Amino acid sequence: MAPPFSWWGGKETQRGTPVVVKMENPNNWSMVELETPSEDGSFLLTKGEKVKNKNAKQLTWVLLLKAHKAAGCLTSIASALFSFGSVIRRRVATGKTDSSTSNSWFYSCIKVIVWLSLILLGFEIAAYYKGWHFSTYDLHIQHLYTMANPLAVKGVFDLLYSIWVVVRVEYFAPILRSLANVCIVLFFIQSFDRLILCLGCLWIRIWKIKPVLKDGPVDLEDGDGGYYPMVLVQIPMCNEKEVYQQAIAAMSSLEWPKSKLLIQILDDSDDSTTQMLIKEEVHKWQKDGVNIVYRHRVIREGYKAGNLKSAMNCSYVKDYEFVAIFDADFQPSPDFLKRTVPYFKDNEDIGLVQARWSFVNKEENLLTRLQHINLAFHFEVEQQVNGIFLNFFGFNGTAGVWRIKALEGSGGWLERTTVEDMDIAVRAHLHGWKFIFLNDVECQCEVPESYEAYRKQQHRWHSGPMQLFRLCFPAILESNISIWKKGNLIFLFFLLRKLILPFYSFTLFCIILPITMFVPEATLPTWVVSYVPATMSFLNILPSPKSFPFIVPYLLFENTMSVTKFNAMISGLFQLGSSYEWIVTKKSGRSSEGDLSLLVDEKPKHQRGTSEPNLGDLKEEIKQKARKSSRKKKHNRIYKKELALAFLLLTAAVRSLLSAQGIHFYFLLFQGISFLLVGLDLIGEQVD
Repeated sequence: MAPPFSWWGGKETQRGTPVVVKMENPNNWSMVELETPSEDGSFLLTKGEKVKNKNAKQLTWVLLLKAHKAAGCLTSIASALFSFGSVIRRRVATGKTDSSTSNSWFYSCIKVIVWLSLILLGFEIAAYYKGWHFSTYDLHIQHLYTMANPLAVKGVFDLLYSIWVVVRVEYFAPILRSLANVCIVLFFIQSFDRLILCLGCLWIRIWKIKPVLKDGPVDLEDGDGGYYPMVLVQIPMCNEKEVYQQAIAAMSSLEWPKSKLLIQILDDSDDSTTQMLIKEEVHKWQKDGVNIVYRHRVIREGYKAGNLKSAMNCSYVKDYEFVAIFDADFQPSPDFLKRTVPYFKDNEDIGLVQARWSFVNKEENLLTRLQHINLAFHFEVEQQVNGIFLNFFGFNGTAGVWRIKALEGSGGWLERTTVEDMDIAVRAHLHGWKFIFLNDVECQCEVPESYEAYRKQQHRWHSGPMQLFRLCFPAILESNISIWKKGNLIFLFFLLRKLILPFYSFTLFCIILPITMFVPEATLPTWVVSYVPATMSFLNILPSPKSFPFIVPYLLFENTMSVTKFNAMISGLFQLGSSYEWIVTKKSGRSSEGDLSLLVDEKPKHQRGTSEPNLGDLKEEIKQKARKSSRKKKHNRIYKKELALAFLLLTAAVRSLLSAQGIHFYFLLFQGISFLLVGLDLIGEQVD
């Protein structure tokens, strides 16, 4: 008999008094019922026929509920598969594919690997059902014996498979292990660099380190002694029909004396309608008293760098001391210049002040959320740590203020690469100029909402640095900066973060890992496949803690993007044609009428040199722009490289299933699905 225990507040206890329950069979709760109280006031739990009947009915209902849930689950899966099939049919019907795969050596190499993996998979499945699924050591010993005793082979297939195993053990496995070990070492070096950056960011947060003004806060409201140097604002744009209004409105609302501020709208549009709209917008703000000019180049050479270079050649530029540069989708707050320009005062060695980006559409879809994770880490960790400890970082091309003397003294804008912002930053660093990054000054902008736009942007961002490295390497060696600064530029800034990162991430996780499933003698350790990547993803996501639910999609998507980054890196390093391709990133114009109204309504009393625009006309033009945009045809595309890699990874996942490799199977399965979704353009903006 088990000892009695107290039961509070049962059905029979009206005032919550304790009731003692005695159990005859404490190990069988499902087959007991509560009897009437005994003389001592306790209840006795015993088995009974009623309980059996009740349990039978309850079991029936439970089974029915589970069957209902299973049916609902199957219906949902069937519906999802039907929708997925419809999407595939629509993609194929439109016939829109990625044109960059045409005659691409990279795509051809991937196709060869895919076909080989399919052949090997069929071979391995046949061998599996014939009983060739021993351990690696036993398999190797048995096949060596078979090769030494041909008469022991029972058939042609056994002979072929024996030869294949011996060849892969003797020749393929050592090469694959060596290449994998090289990539693992690079992976560890890059992970260590990432860890050091995170520790530097933690140190900055703990000690609250940030740039300080040399002579204390500057009184910008003092009409007599305020610090108001001559500032030039440049907005380079090209066919930016979606965002030109919000950009011009934001720049025209900057708080700075009218006599000491000039806004240049540098329009490189080749569409006459867009040119007319931008010109009319500029004229409207001119009538409202804003010091703003419109420039259009007849000879459009050198892309953005050529546009900026042409604007700097204007005769009136010599009257200005600083230049603030913004892309067309950026919307600085009215006090942007007041929060950045004072850092130049009495700091003659400061050449650049860079602000942080924030994003108006970071929650638009899964693609924008994943981009936000990457960019949050870039600004919060990389830019801030390098700015605090090294006084050097890559200029982001926008939302920054340059000292014109530093810009021109470093050679000005050059059109030799597609990363003119990084180019001028490196040359200014070689000339001894220092940079300041302000993590607490934000400038709103957009991130690409479609995978097509994001993919083209990433190709330019990863091919350009390799072009620049080839061109700048001799200048770095010959410069007068210290040896450790040269080492930082060559090994950390260029090689580790621009070359090694895309190389190992693509080679290790997208090529070597699936191949090792067919060469099990070179299988990667579990910690390389799962633990270390998960830890690095955790570190990357720390600056944006609200994005933690997306840590798994982020890890998979970063590996998926490695194919684009690797291809771009190779193109830039070896001067292939696509490395010089410049395509303006498509904007959606996410700034609403409320955002534009805010720029006008929140102007402080002491603002100088600006006046309110005609907001009614502004709203009307926004509506017209929306109507025109709705008529514009868009298409989702099929990306062949990503689909080919999806088939490779899924084929390797099937092979790993035969070997019962749990972690490897799940990684390959989900990574293959990730490539499949991206290849079918299901990750970003969807067009009906």
